[in-house]
Amino acid sequence: MFGFYRFASVCPTLKVADTAYNTDEIIRCASLAVENGAAVVVFPELCITGYTCSDLFHQELLLKKSVESLQKIARAFADCNAVIAVGLPLRMFGCLYNCAAFLQNGRLVAVTPKIHLPNQREFYEKRHFSSGRDLLRGGVAGAAPVCPIEGFDDVPVTNFFTVNGEGSEIRVGVELCEDLWTAVPPSGELALAGANVIVNLSASDALVGKRDYRRNLVMNQSARCMAAYVYSSAGVHESTTDMVFSGHLMIAENGCMIAESKPFSRESEIIYADVDVERLNMQRLSEGSFQDFDSRSFYARASSFACLRSIDSLKYRFVAPMPFVPGNIETRDKSCTEIFNIQCAGLAKRLEASRSARAVIGLSGGLDSTLALLVVAETFKLLKRPASEILVLTMPGFGTTKRTKNNAVTMAELLGVELRTVDIQKACLQHFADIGHDPKNLSVTYENVQARERTQILMDIANSVGGIVIGTGDLSEIALGWSTYNADHMSMYAVNCDIPKTLVRHVVGWYADHAESFTADKKTAKELADVLRDILDTPVSPELLPADSNGQIAQKTESILGAYEIHDFYLYHFAKYGAAPQKLLFLAKYAFAGKFSDEELEKALAVFVRRFFTQQFKRSCIPDGPKVGTISLSPRADWRMPSDSSFSDWT
Repeated sequence: MFGFYRFASVCPTLKVADTAYNTDEIIRCASLAVENGAAVVVFPELCITGYTCSDLFHQELLLKKSVESLQKIARAFADCNAVIAVGLPLRMFGCLYNCAAFLQNGRLVAVTPKIHLPNQREFYEKRHFSSGRDLLRGGVAGAAPVCPIEGFDDVPVTNFFTVNGEGSEIRVGVELCEDLWTAVPPSGELALAGANVIVNLSASDALVGKRDYRRNLVMNQSARCMAAYVYSSAGVHESTTDMVFSGHLMIAENGCMIAESKPFSRESEIIYADVDVERLNMQRLSEGSFQDFDSRSFYARASSFACLRSIDSLKYRFVAPMPFVPGNIETRDKSCTEIFNIQCAGLAKRLEASRSARAVIGLSGGLDSTLALLVVAETFKLLKRPASEILVLTMPGFGTTKRTKNNAVTMAELLGVELRTVDIQKACLQHFADIGHDPKNLSVTYENVQARERTQILMDIANSVGGIVIGTGDLSEIALGWSTYNADHMSMYAVNCDIPKTLVRHVVGWYADHAESFTADKKTAKELADVLRDILDTPVSPELLPADSNGQIAQKTESILGAYEIHDFYLYHFAKYGAAPQKLLFLAKYAFAGKFSDEELEKALAVFVRRFFTQQFKRSCIPDGPKVGTISLSPRADWRMPSDSSFSDWT
């Protein structure tokens, strides 16, 4: 369902050169993996014989037993359409090759010989095997070469094949161990040709520091290839004459390690991961490097497999409920630091280029304007300009509460900026009279008049002091069109435009935690941190409707739209991966299980789709602002969408 397929990487126990024992263990482990829903099961390099057989690979008996084992494994899965990948030595065209064999429905459907053979002291494969380079290259001009193997029909010799899935095509590229460690791994070209899953049957020994290096190789290659990478390596039961193997199993997806084994297990080990193949396919559509490559020669030698079954529920996958926010605290702090630095660098350049005497910003006491002011204050430090050149305006209206007003004033005073208060109520009442609007009618006109009055004041004062207006709106508001056109929708430079609401909250919290590093005086730093934490606890609101009878905020944005956590989740998967609404809901129910009800998720999805489509006209003319993440809705480079498109297919 929705392009999810379960992959398994296995390290079985074995006995070196005991093909009967090894075969039974392979069948047992593969059966467990298939019963658990695995569509592809990957075993280590030369697992049928053991990798460390050395000169025994030139024994006729071992080679015959290896083929008999392959036949037995095929028979054991005659009625199974899962793909089983095992390693063994195979004679083809008069030479001996270190091969990966792929079985499905009782058939040997493809064989991949290893290309790069190590010639090191501990790995002396060139003594025993030939490189498969010429065999694989020979298929480029036409169909893959075929080889008769005892007990099987002619078998394609290829490192690239397609597997039809239930909704998403799986294209598999194959590497064997050393292939990954070379300067130009085959998987790079295979990925450009369309491979979205790379499998690697490996036997990599355990050395100090090698596990981390190997892990980085797999993660980085999966990122470069924009693919899933399924890696299986030999374990502790290989011969220890000169080295030890740790049984390192890994499954990565586009740079993220989503499953990994513990080292040195003495029992058979299986790891699983639910890979989103549909997401990989969709993401590649926007990558020019994948579109420019001529893949016809590779498809000419590709082998096709029978349809694989997708999974209808997730079991071996973590779906982050806040995908914009790193889950690890240390990583989150680093991200917040980098985001803040990008914002400050962007604004500093704009202030220099525009030769602005002042920066003018409206401060409401809410999250977005708080972050924007912190950015402005730090930028002026970078430019070695006094904080007094920052002009902050509070513009209380009909819905402004004491809490937000007091927080805004206190924050401005602590930062040492110039603060002015302009009460907009009188001007708004005059405007109501001018346009014939009853002030008792709390409609959208009532709200927007206040928003536009504030923007007019900001723009006009900026003109009068030779400054520019700093925008405060965030990415979530831009996505939902939660702004008043030609009011808070507009500014001269928008510092928060690429930061979603969930991340704004964490950046402000990060600043509060590190206030002492931004403010020399400890007392001031503590007071500023206290104000910031109170702002974090304040409900998100535009404060355009009157407060309740207790003077508290009555207009709460998330009560109207739904939680920003949900909207940011939908935005991430919709804009980055092109996920359809049904998939968005499927993922959200999994990620938010126990936190939000299905009804809340469905309601928020309907709001998100409707507003994202109907509010595009606002995004078509948003101000300049710095891009900080992989998702941006700027019409100049990142998101181009017709303002008049229908959303009926997305409902």
